[in-house]
Amino acid sequence: MAFTVKECLELQLLEVEMLFSMFPKRGEFSLDADAVPSIQRYLRNADEALPPQLEYRIALDVGEAKVKVELQVLLPHMYPQVSPQLFARSDALHRQQQLELNTRLASHISSLDSGDLCVCEAVQWVKDNTLPFLENCKASSECASEEVRDKEMLHRMWIYSHHIYRQELRKKIFDCAKKLNLTGFCLTGKPGVICVEGLRENCEEFWRVIRYPNWKHISCKHVENIETEGSIDNLRLFQSFEDLQFQAHGDYGLRNDYHMDLGQFLEFLKQHQSGHIFQILFGVEGKLSDN
Repeated sequence: MAFTVKECLELQLLEVEMLFSMFPKRGEFSLDADAVPSIQRYLRNADEALPPQLEYRIALDVGEAKVKVELQVLLPHMYPQVSPQLFARSDALHRQQQLELNTRLASHISSLDSGDLCVCEAVQWVKDNTLPFLENCKASSECASEEVRDKEMLHRMWIYSHHIYRQELRKKIFDCAKKLNLTGFCLTGKPGVICVEGLRENCEEFWRVIRYPNWKHISCKHVENIETEGSIDNLRLFQSFEDLQFQAHGDYGLRNDYHMDLGQFLEFLKQHQSGHIFQILFGVEGKLSDN
């Protein structure tokens, strides 16, 4: 049976109501405050532009130890006619175990009947199937040598985008960086530049989240790895995650013609021992004005 977009969105709202009742505690079910109202407005007036895809997170406790596992959900407009995009993550899982868990989750969801709501089914599957991965992860960690544990790695990613304007996107970038204990900056305008530094798994998770589901015209231009026997905090070039907005060429404000001042940006990079990154990002050698 084929559904219309309107019918699919109505079903998505029904499932959200069900999930709210299943996870009533603060922090268990998280979604943007305007997510549901924007869909409701569209349903009242289908002549409006399609609302943003529904995206939310469900915090789960797995096993007797109540290990925290988060299920991230993104619903295409035609879900449940098409499959949802799901990703389960936990700080207690290594990257490989997390990959295997999500591969099996995707396989399970694809085996279900098309047209059926399946997020609740995915929640139950994660609860029932994550524990063996957690146990394997614990066993492999206990087998790791002390020499490997003594050393830490600072990971630094330099990300380039054609532009960064939208407030909701910038909020997502800053919220994610804070959650993952990353320092660096986000440069708003055209072009847009993001730098994040911290633990490798946290940087890679940041990169996955901000691209999810499909941010066009963005690429990771350069990655730096620095090993240390002390704390990685001693290697950070930035003390926090900064919001950079340099003077525009013209009084445009944050519109699509807002071109940032590359000279100011180069000066900022040099102040943070990163002047060499300018050529990597833009393909030209940066030169400061003599004035």
